[in-house]
Amino acid sequence: MLKIELPEQSYRYVTENSQKCDSETAFVLTYQNKKYLQNAQDNGAYSVINIQDIATLFGIDKIKIVGITGTNGKTTTASAIYSFLLDLGYKAAMQGTRGLFMNDEVCEGKTLTTPSVLNTYKHIYQAVQAGCDYFIMEVSSHAIEQKRIEGLNFSLKILTNITQDHLDYHHTIEEYIKVKNSFFQDEGKKLINKDEVKAAFNFKNAYTYGIENPATYRLMAYSLNDGSSGIIQHFQEIVPFTASLHGFFNLYNLMAAISATHLITDKSLEEIADVVDNFAGVSGRMEQVCAVPNVIVDFAHTPDGMQQVLNALKEKELIVVFGAGGDRDKSKRPIMGRVGASLAKKLFITSDNPRNEDPQTIADEIVAGIQDTTNVVVELNRKKAIEMALDSQEDEEVVVILGKGDESYQIIYDKKFPFDDREVVKELLNI
Repeated sequence: MLKIELPEQSYRYVTENSQKCDSETAFVLTYQNKKYLQNAQDNGAYSVINIQDIATLFGIDKIKIVGITGTNGKTTTASAIYSFLLDLGYKAAMQGTRGLFMNDEVCEGKTLTTPSVLNTYKHIYQAVQAGCDYFIMEVSSHAIEQKRIEGLNFSLKILTNITQDHLDYHHTIEEYIKVKNSFFQDEGKKLINKDEVKAAFNFKNAYTYGIENPATYRLMAYSLNDGSSGIIQHFQEIVPFTASLHGFFNLYNLMAAISATHLITDKSLEEIADVVDNFAGVSGRMEQVCAVPNVIVDFAHTPDGMQQVLNALKEKELIVVFGAGGDRDKSKRPIMGRVGASLAKKLFITSDNPRNEDPQTIADEIVAGIQDTTNVVVELNRKKAIEMALDSQEDEEVVVILGKGDESYQIIYDKKFPFDDREVVKELLNI
C-alpha cells in the first residue's frame, strides 16, 4: 500500500494504510479503512483527511472521468472509448482489468478492475500531469459496494448489462443487481443499455443505447460478416460504421462506446464512426490464435458470457474447453455446463484457477448441469485438455478455449503458475 507525495502541503505524504503513517504523512480516511483510524493516530499520523477533501489536490476537477460498470463488456467498451478518443486527437488515460494506459502507452500492468480509492486518485493525478482530457475507468460491483470510487465526480456513467457474477461476494442476484444499479441513482449524466431489463436508474440526465428497443442511440441495422457493421440512428442523424470486432454482443460494446464518445466530446457522430474501424479489439477477447486450424481464446467466465461468445460462432461446429474458478460463485457452474452442452459439439471440462478448491469437485459441479454427457470429457490438466481438444478437431470445427483470455497464469492454492492459453496452443501446434 503506497504513500503518495503531494507538493505544497503542510504534510509531505498521504496514505490510506494506517501502518505507513508518521509525522510527515496524513491518513486519508475512506469507507474501507475507517476501522484503522485509531491505529493511524497511534502511529503518529500528521493529520486525518477525508478522501473527498483531497480530490482537488489530485486534479480530479481538471479531467473528465467516465465510469463503466456491467457484468460483461466493461473492458472492451472502455478500450473502445479510449481508442476512439485518441484517434479523434484527444489525450486520454484508461484504468481497468488490463492495467493503466495513457496516451497509447502502458503505464502499469494488470491490477484489480478498480483499485483502491487512493490508487485511482494517483492514476488520475498522473493523467492530469500528462495533459489528459479524459480518464476512462472500469467500475466493478465490489468497488461500488466498498465505496472505492468515493469523491470521484463522473462526467458520464455507463451500464453495459447485468447478468450473474460474483455471487460468492454479493450472495444473491437481487443484491448484485441492486449494487450495480446503485451507481446510477444520482442526477449526473448516464448512458444505459435500453435492452437490459434489470436496469433501474434515475431518469434525470439519462441517455440510452439499444438494438431491440427505441433508444437515444439506436442500431437500426447491422451485419456480422467479416467483423461487424451497423447503422446508428440518433434523432434525425443516421450514420453507418464498420468494425473488425466479431459477435453480436460486441455490437452492444461498440454502441456504448460510440454513444459515450458522442456524449463527452464535441465531435459529430460521423467523425466518431470514421475511427471505429481502427479499434482492433482487446487481447484475449474473441482472439483468434490460429486460423487453420481455427482456434479462438476468450475471457468468458460467466454463463451469459459463454452464451454470447458461443452464439457469435453458432454457424460453426464448436469444441469448447472451459472450467470455473475456485473460491468463486458456485451456483453458476451447472449453468455454465448447461450452456456449453447446448451450444457445443464436444466439451472438454478442465481447471480454471482452482485456488483452494478441489478441481475435481468444481468439474463435477459443472457436469451436474449437463443431461447428456456423451460428448463430455473431464481432463483436469488444462494443457492436456487443450491438447485433446486440438487432437479431436476435424475440418471446419472451431476450438474455443474459455475462461482465461489474456491471463498469463493459473492460480492453484494461493500461488500463480505461468499459463497462457494462447501460448499453450502455439506450442502444441508448433506455430
